[in-house]
Amino acid sequence: MDHPLPSSMSSTPPPRTGPRDPGDAWVEGDRGRYWGRFGAAGVLAYDPAKGVLLQHRAVWSHNGGTWGLPGGALHEGEEAVDGALREAYEEAAVPPDSVEVLFTSVLDHGYWSYTTVVVRVQESFEPVISDPESIALLWIPVADVDSLELHPGFAASWPDLMARLDAEESW
Repeated sequence: MDHPLPSSMSSTPPPRTGPRDPGDAWVEGDRGRYWGRFGAAGVLAYDPAKGVLLQHRAVWSHNGGTWGLPGGALHEGEEAVDGALREAYEEAAVPPDSVEVLFTSVLDHGYWSYTTVVVRVQESFEPVISDPESIALLWIPVADVDSLELHPGFAASWPDLMARLDAEESW
């Protein structure tokens, strides 16, 4: 008997089952096409004992099959830190009351921005795949992050994020 592939392994997204937020839309400009009418944000969760939490992105998603951060489109009027924590909770069950915000890093193209919210885990937790956008959620040792096929945006920002994280940890 044939079994269908899990939706995250399929090349097509699962059907929408609920209302779409107005922020869930593509924007286009001179620097490319990006998800999130009001911008986007994600969480880089750092646990000194485990490494960083990364999401293996569903094949059907933009840059699918790569590793990146749990995150997504901001809602209208939503602050980036709040949106990143909301998305990380929705996608990976990152408990917002168990992390401490260390710093943010913003990529701003004028018509679209992405905020990476770097947090230190205060109380250990295990991530849970709670929507079809993930193939896997894993704690990756910081030294091993570069060995993965990273989402292009995350790959471009990782060297700076790692240096800033290292500076935070050294004091």
